[in-house]
Amino acid sequence: MVGLLKKTTGLVGLAVCESPHERLRILYTKIFDVLEQIPKNAAYRKYTEQITNKKLSMVKVEPDVKKLKDQLQGGQLEEVILQAENE
Repeated sequence: MVGLLKKTTGLVGLAVCESPHERLRILYTKIFDVLEQIPKNAAYRKYTEQITNKKLSMVKVEPDVKKLKDQLQGGQLEEVILQAENE
């Protein structure tokens, strides 16, 4: 599969991300920065930190795009990126 590039997501308005690992690392880091502004005992902060930590560790450990997509269970990685952007 090395060298095969995805040309389309098949979803209208959702472009293919050339570097999903890098994009997700950036977005998850931004989420942590925003969570710092929320009180530590807030349920939203606790659960969002747990979920984001889990997802970020998957991104760091799994270099294969297809395997990462399967592990994150959020659809295509572009959809996962969109979800992170909207968090």
